[in-house]
Amino acid sequence: MNKLEDIDALIKETLTQEEAKFYDELDEQNIFQMIFGIFSGKNKWILIVMSIVQVLWFVLFIYCAIQFFNTDETNELIRWGIFGSLSIMGSSMLKFYTWMQMDKKALLREIKRLELLVLSSKK
Repeated sequence: MNKLEDIDALIKETLTQEEAKFYDELDEQNIFQMIFGIFSGKNKWILIVMSIVQVLWFVLFIYCAIQFFNTDETNELIRWGIFGSLSIMGSSMLKFYTWMQMDKKALLREIKRLELLVLSSKK
């Protein structure tokens, strides 16, 4: 057993059944659990809307890229290049926001684990 497993076992010994069940739910998540985990809680509606808008920005980028490569005029190249750049930046900004939300949830999970560790050491 490594040090982390020893600490987990110590925590589970000192917690009640209900607290131990809650502690098990705080276990590390894989990438899919983290992605779909952001769509829970009070702000799930705004994250759903932001995800839809992000996909729309990306579709706009694809459209601009197709138009960019199908034109020969310099003014059209500039126009489609600028619109494409702006749309991929918008999509990227929304993606960064969702990544920060995933990171926030992971940090909150670890803080709760630490709180339970402190609570179990006081018992």
